[in-house]
Amino acid sequence: MDNLIDLQIPEEPSLCFSSLNTSCLKIDYRLEVRVLLYILFSTSSLITVIGNLLVIITVVHFRQLRTSTNYLILSLAVADLLVGGIVMPPSMIRSVETCWYLGSTFCKIHSSLDVTTCTASILNLCIISLDRYYAVCHPLLYYSKMTPTTIRFMIVVCWSISAVLGFGMIFLEINFLGNEELYYNNFVCEGACMVFQAKAAAIVFPFLCFYIPAVIMLCVYMKIFHTAQRQARAIRSTNAQMKTVKEKATISKSERKATKTLAIIVGVFLISWAPFFICNSIGLFIENSVPPIVFDVLIWVAYFNSTCNPIVYAFFYSWFRQAFSVILSGEIFLDDSSHIRLF
Repeated sequence: MDNLIDLQIPEEPSLCFSSLNTSCLKIDYRLEVRVLLYILFSTSSLITVIGNLLVIITVVHFRQLRTSTNYLILSLAVADLLVGGIVMPPSMIRSVETCWYLGSTFCKIHSSLDVTTCTASILNLCIISLDRYYAVCHPLLYYSKMTPTTIRFMIVVCWSISAVLGFGMIFLEINFLGNEELYYNNFVCEGACMVFQAKAAAIVFPFLCFYIPAVIMLCVYMKIFHTAQRQARAIRSTNAQMKTVKEKATISKSERKATKTLAIIVGVFLISWAPFFICNSIGLFIENSVPPIVFDVLIWVAYFNSTCNPIVYAFFYSWFRQAFSVILSGEIFLDDSSHIRLF
């Protein structure tokens, strides 16, 4: 009988800070689960850092790769490197321990960097789609429109907008403007680090950071796809003697390959981030009742996008694979290694 009574008495919930009345609740995962999660997240973070660092070194070091498109890839790799090196490790601790132990100030910094790098990634991809549009659809205007100065200006604007949105939203507390009482009464506790959004912010920011740029990219790539198809048919049917047909086909094939690769990168990005933003939008209609663990899973799916990008480069570009080989073998330290011909 005593045993039956003991079984009916519920255990006290675990707290992030047991000595504080304002502590958040804590989910205690089994040790084996925690170890597996730490291994998974740590491996992903390490691969993300190493892969994007290789991309950055490749574009910066080899003179042959210092092109407009590759500078955009460089900017994207910097965003992904920040995700892997700065955003993912604290998120790993928060996800596994289900509590935030790094202080409220660093929580704001971390959340700001999270939003900033996400926004920078998609805006960089928007610029890349514009670069591909001129390269394929208007090749005669490409070098006059997409000049190095123009590319640098667009990259600066991209990162400036991302930083303003990320740090401005968190530090100026625009994300819960008008819902301060609801936020402080229901969502604030010691050990929490989340980006709460009032309905206005939850509509405006996802549209600015994801939906509008995503629609623009999809429209641009549809236009590129149709133009590339038309060019391919023209190449097969023409015998004009401006250049040999073989030379023209080689140039077109190179542009089409770059476009296809970057389109795959865009596709991977949308597949990775769309579930998170869609779930975030659904949360507006069910009064933020989406379980936190669902958001946690979806944000890690989104983070893995930064892990995938360097793998896509290595898989589709033989010259990236050769550059990686030169770096990893130590040949990069030889004299004049920056002049090595990769293709």
